[in-house]
Amino acid sequence: MKAAIHPNYKTATVTCMSCGTTFETGSTAEELKVDVCSKCHPFYTGKQRMVNAGGRVDRFKKKYKID
Repeated sequence: MKAAIHPNYKTATVTCMSCGTTFETGSTAEELKVDVCSKCHPFYTGKQRMVNAGGRVDRFKKKYKID
């Protein structure tokens, strides 16, 4: 690798804007702000809403008269 062209890799503080959780990771930035973290994201917490997509196929078939 060429010298003096790569950014410095340092410890960064990540702050979640939703729940306020902070943790440290490595990055070229000193501070990162995220909208959703693993502590409040619905997929990881198990509080995920299931979207009811029922009837889409039936509406499509009805619209285009497909049997």
